[in-house]
Amino acid sequence: MIAIADSPINIQECIDAAQSERAGAVDVFIGTVRNHNKDKSVVRLEFETYDSMAVKKMQELADEAQARWNTEKIVMVHRKGVLSIGDVAVVIAVATPHRAASFEACKWLIDTLKQVVPIWKKEVYDNGEEWLEAHA
Repeated sequence: MIAIADSPINIQECIDAAQSERAGAVDVFIGTVRNHNKDKSVVRLEFETYDSMAVKKMQELADEAQARWNTEKIVMVHRKGVLSIGDVAVVIAVATPHRAASFEACKWLIDTLKQVVPIWKKEVYDNGEEWLEAHA
């Protein structure tokens, strides 16, 4: 399951979709909206995407992770739109035969997603707003 969502992400659905009888491990990353960044008070985040390109790039990342870590299943779902403090912005779940590969693949997926997938993040503060670099 690779998707851009405009409604809240169902974490359990993502975990369930990653389950595989051949996998001994499922590693899950859940990215949430925090109330601060760099000594600024964050009120909300706004994500914009180029949906079709984002999904295509996410699938390319999943394909590469599968080749590198022999994954059984990969789930990547990223929200778009306005998110409040505590909302889930992204879920990545990776199933592999052994735990080390699952951890490595999941970390690589979130780090690389932030670098290459066309998803833009605006932080809104109590005294202004700014668009952030993809890796922020």
